Amino acid sequence: MEAIWILLVLFLVCAGVSVYATARAVKAAKRGIDRTVHQARRSVEDTRLRARRFAQPGTAGELAELRLSLRSSMHATEQALTASAEQDRSLSESLDLFRRLSEHGRELEEELKRLERDPDKARVTALLPELRDRTQRITHSADSLRWAARDRAQRFAQDDLDALGREIDVEAGALRHWTSESEEPSGAASASSGRSASEGAAGRGPAQEPPSIGTTPPAEGYAWQKPWRKSARPENTA
Repeated sequence: MEAIWILLVLFLVCAGVSVYATARAVKAAKRGIDRTVHQARRSVEDTRLRARRFAQPGTAGELAELRLSLRSSMHATEQALTASAEQDRSLSESLDLFRRLSEHGRELEEELKRLERDPDKARVTALLPELRDRTQRITHSADSLRWAARDRAQRFAQDDLDALGREIDVEAGALRHWTSESEEPSGAASASSGRSASEGAAGRGPAQEPPSIGTTPPAEGYAWQKPWRKSARPENTA
């Protein structure tokens, strides 16, 4: 009975894990699809605005120019801040400021879209200076955040590269110093051993060879033979 309950619990756990993994995969796929669709719509809208800017001069073309400038600046800043914030936590405040700026940007773009369909072209033309000023202020703020984040990232990369270069120079100097010290004692030891050998050979002088076996001893005999010789008897004079 206990084995059945254990198998049932394991089955439920496996089923729960499978459902959770499936839900995560579905959400990730949905986010990927939404991101792709959003990028495709953005590309289509930007292409339409570029075409209108050249094909419709006057008020319609200028409205398209303002929308295209606003969209390009905001999109580039969003990408730069999001990419830099993953490595630099101090950019969180910059992201908060950009979110507040994005609200003004979206309001301005919605207003520009409504004015594109407004039949009163004279009134739209009268509003162009104020719209142009608002667009420039928003794009200037977005560009300032974007370039500040890029300058900060480049500065950090330059500082890291300088520090790495200094560490490499120190390590290279240490390696060269170790090589010179390791070669010097070995050379000195070789020279010292050579001098000792030559001095020892000169102090000993020529070596004396022991007498060879089978050679004829000298007439007076060797020193170790003399104590054993018997002295000759004196002749009897009687």
